[in-house]
Amino acid sequence: VQLVESGGGLVQPGGSLRLSCAASGFTARWYDMSWYRQAPGKERELVAAITSAGGSTNYADSVKGRFTISRDNTKNTMYLQMNSLKPEDTAVYYCKAAGKGSWYGMNYWGKGTLVTVSS
Repeated sequence: VQLVESGGGLVQPGGSLRLSCAASGFTARWYDMSWYRQAPGKERELVAAITSAGGSTNYADSVKGRFTISRDNTKNTMYLQMNSLKPEDTAVYYCKAAGKGSWYGMNYWGKGTLVTVSS
């Protein structure tokens, strides 16, 4: 079982990045998925979440209107489109999968991808 994030990097303020989270070893469509981030010296915080079928999403107030979470269950992959990036978005971004139904309680985390917003 594995979650692998990709797409992080260095971007200037106002720029965009698209993060991906590829799941393997399990069927992602049975899992709600989410993006978290952890900035240096701060606690990990929820950024955005999406239900297993993709029908419902929610966002932290700090990213509403700038970030969009989506998923493609045919590819076992989740995405985070990040626009209008700000220096305060700098963090390690992690994806999480939380099982539903028969898979309730089975949670998986990726190892993270670093996003740095700086001029």
